[in-house]
Amino acid sequence: MNSHTLPNFWKQYNALPESIQKKADKAYSIWCKDPHSHGLHFKRVSKTRPVYSVRVDDAYRALGLLIENTVTWFWIGDHDEYMKMLKK
Repeated sequence: MNSHTLPNFWKQYNALPESIQKKADKAYSIWCKDPHSHGLHFKRVSKTRPVYSVRVDDAYRALGLLIENTVTWFWIGDHDEYMKMLKK
């Protein structure tokens, strides 16, 4: 599976605490090797759009759009904001 990011993703990533950035980097490294690794909980989160979620840790998530074999990561943030994003 391929991966791309949108510029806004990096803006959000850079605003995260350094400890969460490191966890995000680790989660991404695992995802690159095995997107369906148990701890990542990589899953579709929208019934109408191909939006997928991956777990950074218990309190942070990232969202991406899966088209064909490429995920375009567009958002990363805390779980409360994640829940708001899912309602959009």
